[in-house]
Amino acid sequence: MSSLLTQKEAAKILKLSTRTLERLRVNGNGPKYSKLGGVIRYQPACLTEWVDACSRQSTSHVTS
Repeated sequence: MSSLLTQKEAAKILKLSTRTLERLRVNGNGPKYSKLGGVIRYQPACLTEWVDACSRQSTSHVTS
């Protein structure tokens, strides 16, 4: 198993505030996460997958 990241560590890697990452998680738009004993943790691979899924080639790209 890869090392698990805290919300603060994940936010730093993504260059987002912890509040933005939290908001994305609550809205269901953020990277996959695990909740272990009431604590949120992120796998580095999930951050990469999320960034890749958010990649676009044009500003006119429409998602459904």
